[in-house]
Amino acid sequence: MKLLVTGGAGFIGANFVHYTLKNRPEYEVTVLDKLTYAGNKENLASIGDTIAFVEGDICDAKLVDSLVKDTDIVVHFAAESHNDNSLREPWPFVQTNIVGTYTILEAVRKHDKRLHHISTDEVFGDLELDDPNRFTETTPYNPSSPYSSTKAGSDHLVRAWVRSFGLKATISNCSNNYGPYQHIEKFIPRQITNILSDIKPKLYGTGEQVRDWIHVDDHNEAVHLILDKGAIGETYIIGADNDHVNNKAVIEMICETMGKPRDWYEHVNDRPGHDMRYAMDSSKLRRELGWQPHYTDQNGMQDGLKQTIEWYDANRDWWQAEKAATEATYAKQGQ
Repeated sequence: MKLLVTGGAGFIGANFVHYTLKNRPEYEVTVLDKLTYAGNKENLASIGDTIAFVEGDICDAKLVDSLVKDTDIVVHFAAESHNDNSLREPWPFVQTNIVGTYTILEAVRKHDKRLHHISTDEVFGDLELDDPNRFTETTPYNPSSPYSSTKAGSDHLVRAWVRSFGLKATISNCSNNYGPYQHIEKFIPRQITNILSDIKPKLYGTGEQVRDWIHVDDHNEAVHLILDKGAIGETYIIGADNDHVNNKAVIEMICETMGKPRDWYEHVNDRPGHDMRYAMDSSKLRRELGWQPHYTDQNGMQDGLKQTIEWYDANRDWWQAEKAATEATYAKQGQ
């Protein structure tokens, strides 16, 4: 089976490629990635001889058509994905997330291939901190940023192509991922690399915001299960039941795990329009496909954080060159 992974040099995509080669040797993998700031070919360096890598843009219709024609399954990770960047410059998000997804869809439709589209919980907006509900596959969309609105648009495009053209596609909406190879601008790796650099971690606002954190391996195991058993046209929520842990608790767990006092961090300005709470109901995925996360509940998340910390500590060459510039950018924003 030939597998085309768009955005396969990014954080989740690269982990998906590593997971696939380790656990699913029947797949022959091709990666298509534009290598923007979030895509890093070094993420695939250790497996470079066992995959085909193509540097290119998912908006390049001719290139996408040629790659999709010669594959069996497309897993579409490629996206602009940083909320802060979308607030500063929305257009790349429209171009990649909307136009790029359209380009993928048309190639998949033309060549009658199987598609799995990776999306986010942020398309649903957020919940109040005291709201006991969780997002489900039928929750109305209510995006709050250029990033989440363009991801919502890409989801709607996929569903329209399934209904209008009979596309063989599935969608998954996942909560916030963490793990190896995540860009150091993101919340968890930023705090880990701060401590490794003897810089105090930074907590947005009061830190009451809640994310249903999921280890990237749990996410990617779920994606493969959807490819194997998922029903065409269906959407599956992926979450690890970690929605009781707020950002303050996450920073404190990181500090404690890394040998610092639990309160060894600084409060900084909150992000504009910062969503308060995400919570995912993955019961459909668990009930219908038999999926179970490994890094769930507080003990499981502590294990996942420990593994992630060890990776960043052991791979300083991967992130140190960009650390100063990343922190300088945040400092200009008071963050």
